[in-house]
Amino acid sequence: MTEPRDLSPDVQRLVAGLDAEQTEAVLAPRGPLCILAGAGTGKTRTITHRIAYLVQTGEFSPQQLLAVTFTARAAGEMRGRLRSLGVQGVQARTFHAAALRQMSYFWPRHFGGHLPELVTSKFRMVGQAAARERVSTTNDMVRDLASEVEWARSCLIAPEDYPAAVQRSARETPLPAEQVAKVIARYESVKKRAEVIDFEDILMSMAYMIESVPDVAREVRGQYRGFVVDEYQDVNPLQQRLLSAWLGERDDLCVVGDASQTIYTFTGARPDYLLDFADRHKGATVVQLERDYRSTPQVVALANRVISGSAGRLAKARLRLVGQRQDGPSPTLRTFDDEQSEAAAIARRCAELIENGTAPAEIAVLFRINAQSEVYESALADADVPYVVRGAEKFFERAEIREAIVFLRAAVRTADESEDPLPDLVRRVLASSGWDPSGALGQGAARERWESINALVGLAEELHAADPYVTMEALVAELDHRSAAAHAPTIQGVTLASLHAAKGLEWDAVFLVGLHDGMLPISRARTPEQVEEERRLMYVGITRAREHLQLSFALARNAGARASRKQSRFLDVFGGGPTSSTPPAVRRKAKVTRCAGCGQALTPQQASRGSCERCATSGNTLFERLRSWRLETSRSHEVPPYVVFDDETLAAIAARQPSSLMNLLSVKGVGETKLGRYGSAVLEVVAAGSSGAAK
Repeated sequence: MTEPRDLSPDVQRLVAGLDAEQTEAVLAPRGPLCILAGAGTGKTRTITHRIAYLVQTGEFSPQQLLAVTFTARAAGEMRGRLRSLGVQGVQARTFHAAALRQMSYFWPRHFGGHLPELVTSKFRMVGQAAARERVSTTNDMVRDLASEVEWARSCLIAPEDYPAAVQRSARETPLPAEQVAKVIARYESVKKRAEVIDFEDILMSMAYMIESVPDVAREVRGQYRGFVVDEYQDVNPLQQRLLSAWLGERDDLCVVGDASQTIYTFTGARPDYLLDFADRHKGATVVQLERDYRSTPQVVALANRVISGSAGRLAKARLRLVGQRQDGPSPTLRTFDDEQSEAAAIARRCAELIENGTAPAEIAVLFRINAQSEVYESALADADVPYVVRGAEKFFERAEIREAIVFLRAAVRTADESEDPLPDLVRRVLASSGWDPSGALGQGAARERWESINALVGLAEELHAADPYVTMEALVAELDHRSAAAHAPTIQGVTLASLHAAKGLEWDAVFLVGLHDGMLPISRARTPEQVEEERRLMYVGITRAREHLQLSFALARNAGARASRKQSRFLDVFGGGPTSSTPPAVRRKAKVTRCAGCGQALTPQQASRGSCERCATSGNTLFERLRSWRLETSRSHEVPPYVVFDDETLAAIAARQPSSLMNLLSVKGVGETKLGRYGSAVLEVVAAGSSGAAK
């Protein structure tokens, strides 16, 4: 490697502030270069300085370099960083944007006329293809079939080869593979008849033109001499074919990736191209970036432990991150009785972080599937914490939820509720709307839709557990209440996002929620390869956190339900199993249940009721009075009892017996909003209970 003293002053300034491995990557000789960059190791900084170095040393002019990313946001960030380094004119684009720009230039010259119209959505034509093949054309089915069309074409799989490819990959399909193959073939004929092209056509056609038209190949390869590809672990076969066409026989290629962040194989991504890079490009330089500048050493240590349990080929390529920041709080693992308790506790913790100076936009709650968002939207709204939903519609804005509420509202006027408990009635009403109460069928959009509607059944079970006589009218009122709260202004707020949508982002504080087996890994992950991808998904979630990280799961879905869930197998690193080595710092963070009244640590038997013997004896009668008051209040306000206060908060009030609003505000679970709404009434109950005890 070139010594710093041998560099020109301009290049010395360029590498100033880079660590040794980043500098090695920037100064690597021309030719194939593979940068294995772990989470938070400064990969964007490294590759932009690499591009600037190649330009400053005269190896390439800016116009001869093409940097390819996977999102327009990442491309924009790269262009901005290059401008700050004084480099103008480098093309930084997504695969599709780069190919479309080239196609728009070459098509009129070689085929005459304008480029055919580009359709940005396959939905309409896939629906037509499905109808002609006499299969279901519901919105969910068409969306899932469109995903299969994209997967097959991105993987260069012809319709006739699709069934065998599905079997090899153990892929779930919305219909029998033979039927899906017919829809894929029909889609191609529908598209051809309409004389339009889609995004896969752009990539395929550009690759074909370079491969088959010498003038096009000569001009493209004359224009672009060097290539940089970010997130190379996510490249699919179609994108790799275009990249190979751009390169030709040349080897001026720099790729950047991390096998441990491979989480999109279901869309056709192939980490093999990254893993095999040195074999396919003889003499390639390989540099590993393992110094993590994003997360505290405590977060980094947990990420390393989780990914160290991986198996298979990708495990051999994993990087071991080394935290570079100062020490921070250890990650914590919390267990809750039910999902509502989990959400409420996290909402309270978000409020505490914000009160202590953390910006709401620097906090994220991450989950496995979008259907999990509703309980957190509701809990954050109840706690007056603003939030934004990233990568999906808000729960009450989803089409299937709006439609289901219409059916439930109609049932208020027509249903006979004298016999059936609310959950059974809700299941019957939703079944009439097309929802199958027996369980989710298929995958993709259909499964997401089922999970979203099933959340309404879960709410009915929750209300029924609190009040066995709850009515359909009360359920609809609760839905209206939650919907109204969810429409509060949310521009600057806590981020709610799926783990997939969180890729490439980072926050000061991250809550990973719903981490039970069956959700992460998700139940449909059946093969060892699919389970390992779920592990990598958790690894991605952990490495989004800069400082605060809490992982949690609920033993049951609803209050009062059987506690049958087990924590995710990926969380075994928190225990003392034979293959885990949990540092003392993490063990000290094990959950300790404390008395709601005096705060002392409780035995398991005491923890079940939330207080020690002394506080339980003094507060038992008052606790029951508070529960009675809560039931009356919830009925008069037409809300579930837990919306007023949960049992944990009532137990704390009974134990402490606050005598003023300020004393009451210090009780965990009592915020300013609930203090103003219920504070005076609670103090009256406490005062009456205290005087009764004195008598």
